[in-house]
Order: sequence, then structure tokens, then C-alpha cells
Amino acid sequence: MRVHISRFVAAACSDAPTLCEVFRNTWNNAYQGIIPHFHLETMIRRRSPDWWNSTIRSGNGLLVLQVAGIVAGYATLGTARMRGEHEGEIYELYVTPTHQGVGFGEHLFEASRHHLDKRHLSGLIVWALTENAGATDFYWRRGGRPIGLGFECFGERRLQKIAYAWD
Repeated sequence: MRVHISRFVAAACSDAPTLCEVFRNTWNNAYQGIIPHFHLETMIRRRSPDWWNSTIRSGNGLLVLQVAGIVAGYATLGTARMRGEHEGEIYELYVTPTHQGVGFGEHLFEASRHHLDKRHLSGLIVWALTENAGATDFYWRRGGRPIGLGFECFGERRLQKIAYAWD
């Protein structure tokens, strides 16, 4: 299969409904049974086509994974939200369940690293919920090493998250 990873600016507002669906599918796949249902559905509803249109128009760091012309994943990235030695951060990296396990995530991850390098952001950090074994295993296999722990609250549920870093 041919993989085409484009920069966010190549995304068009017409991609917003597809990105909305990719978000829904990937988040349900990754977090069902981890994030309480009500909170997961609320988060998914917030990522409406209008939200994606706004993000597309903003020109901030968004990479889109296209497989055979179809949006199959995305990554959001930019300056690390926490001050420290790692200046770049991948905020989200998701590949649709039907395209997982064949290397597309790795290509998207490397494209994200390259994009951050082009912005002269040294070091990389990524946060993942500890219970999301797919994500924690993925970042470990990519060479990320744990450097910190934090917590996210979803109503009454407090979930641990782990920071993976690359120099």
C-alpha cells in the first residue's frame, strides 16, 4: 500500500467530517472501558466538523495520514506544554483501527518527529494513559522512555498517565 503523509496545511475543510469520524473510531477503540462512557462520548461530541474546520484553518501542527487517498489517521503536535528539556510534543497520534498493526503509526510518528525537528524543537515528549496498553507499548517500541507520571480526572475516575521522552 502506498502511504502519503501530508502536512496539515494540505488538509482541506472538506476533510473535517472524515477527521471527525477518524477521531470517533480511534478514541472509541483506544479508550472504551478506560475513560467512563459519558466522558468519552462528551469528548467525542466536542470534536465536531466545526472544531476540525477551525483547527484546519488555524494552521497549527496537524499531520494527516492518507492511505489510498483516504484519511486513515492524524497527529497533532507542537511546542511542549510543560517547560523542560523536551521542547516538542506530540499531543495526539491516532490511526484508524482498520489500519493499525501494519506500520502506519510508525510512519506517522516519524513524520511528526521530522516536523518538530524542522521547527527546531529539540527533544520530544508524549503523554499516554497508563491503561492504554496499545499506546504505551507503541511508544516504548519507538524508543520512548518514561520520565514522569501525571493524572487525568474524568468525573470521579482518576487515571494515571505517563510521559515518554526522546532526546
